[in-house]
Parts: sequence; C-alpha cells; structure tokens
Amino acid sequence: MSLLSAHLLPCFVYAVILLFFFNKTGLNIFAILNSIKYFILLLFFIFIARALTVEGHIIFSFYGISITEQGLNEGFLVAFKFFLVMVTGLLFSTTTQPSSVKSAVQWFLKPIPFVPEKRVAVMISLSLSFMPVILKQAKEISDAQKARCGDLQKNPVKRIIRLVLPLLKKTFLSADSLVLAMESRCYNDDRTDPEFLPSGKENYFLVGSFVISLSLACL
Repeated sequence: MSLLSAHLLPCFVYAVILLFFFNKTGLNIFAILNSIKYFILLLFFIFIARALTVEGHIIFSFYGISITEQGLNEGFLVAFKFFLVMVTGLLFSTTTQPSSVKSAVQWFLKPIPFVPEKRVAVMISLSLSFMPVILKQAKEISDAQKARCGDLQKNPVKRIIRLVLPLLKKTFLSADSLVLAMESRCYNDDRTDPEFLPSGKENYFLVGSFVISLSLACL
C-alpha cells in the first residue's frame, strides 16, 4: 500500500533493504530472478505500454508511435513497484512457515467480531503454500516445452500463453485435490490449534515496518 504513492528514490532504498534481507537469509537472488523471468517479461510489456501511451516530451517518434520522457519515467516506476511487491512476497513466503502465518493471522483476527478468523487464517496459509508449488509447476512445464523444442518459438506472446494455460490447469487440479484431501479427513474449523506465542521481538519489527511504510508513502 505504501508503494502506491512512493517515488523512485524511496523505491530504491526499499530495494536495498530487500537485498539486505536476501543476504541475511542466504537466498540466491539470481535463482529467484530466474524463477520469475516470465513475470519480469510482463513488467517489460507494462513499461513499453506506459512509454507509448503517456503524453509528454517526445524522445522518439516513428509512424505516429511516440515515446515520451514522462512515459519512460512512469513506466519504469510502475514496473519497479510491481517487481518490489513480487520480491517482497517471495521473500516472505520462503522464510515463513505456513503454520506460523496461520497462527499469527488467527491471533490478530480473533478480537475482531463477525470475522471467522480460523477460516481466514487457513485460506491465507494455503495461498502462501501454493506459491512455491506454482513456481515448481511453472518450471516443470517450461522444461517439458524445452524438451519438445518449444523454446524455439520466437513470439513472446505465444510462449507466455503456452505456459500460462497449462499452469492454470495444473493449479486448479492441485486445488481440487487439496479440497478432496481435506474433506476426506473431515477437516473443520473447530479444531485444537497450536498456541501462537510471540517471541518478544515483534515490537522492533512493527516499528521498523511502520517507519519504512511511512517513508515510502511520504518521501
């Protein structure tokens, strides 16, 4: 939410903070970038679309198609914000256990009336659990297409469509299998869950997160 109104300099500062956390967790940033290469390609199309549609000082024009300085700046900023959001989600999902997320969400929502905190917590934890599964399935589909010389296709739109459609089918089938597995085990919301015990360091991270969010929104 803070990134929506952030300018370029705060976004770069936030990127440095993310890089620091990647270094502390020992994750390979290049492996992460390789796993989201198709998302980066989507960001490139967003950048091009902004550069061609935003009015301003024309830098280059060809057959009525103009690229403006304001369009380049805005396109880069929008694509960079989407990239930071994606990387933040990946960092969070790879360093936090789904059971911890479920317990924390349930603990936070419990005081709120008319909110089924257990059901919401399960939905959020399952969503996070599916992220690495989706990335693994995307890699398997990509490897299968390469084995059939699918990487020789030069049209990027066709390559994305041939990846996305099988990936959506696999994701929905995996979700259906998960639902059947939960129903066959008589899953319900009324169950004894592990108690969520704060570690005592939450206040430091809450203050740090508030400062970072306020800086992104105001600077």
